[in-house]
Amino acid sequence: MAFGIGTNSQKADVGPIRGKQREIGCYCWFTNKGRMMPTALKVQDEDGEIRTVRQIKVHSQEEKMYAGVSSVEFNCTITILEQQINVKLIYYKEENRWALVYQQE
Repeated sequence: MAFGIGTNSQKADVGPIRGKQREIGCYCWFTNKGRMMPTALKVQDEDGEIRTVRQIKVHSQEEKMYAGVSSVEFNCTITILEQQINVKLIYYKEENRWALVYQQE
């Protein structure tokens, strides 16, 4: 009997998402190699107003599995009302939807 160490490690599940999650609309540009680049997003704030964010700085991009759902996670800094916030933008491939995740204060 043999045990495979690292078998299927590229598809390891990272568990549930930590932080506050909001559904968003995301404008995305694709390079000629197929790489995704979020360029702007729309999010509804606590007052029900829809805000457009065009200042997005992507620090990293990584394919992940959250609770068995394939996704692409972008670690970013966005600017809303002149305030910079570190967030994760997550694209759920199977559901074809975007979410913004941030830490509650």
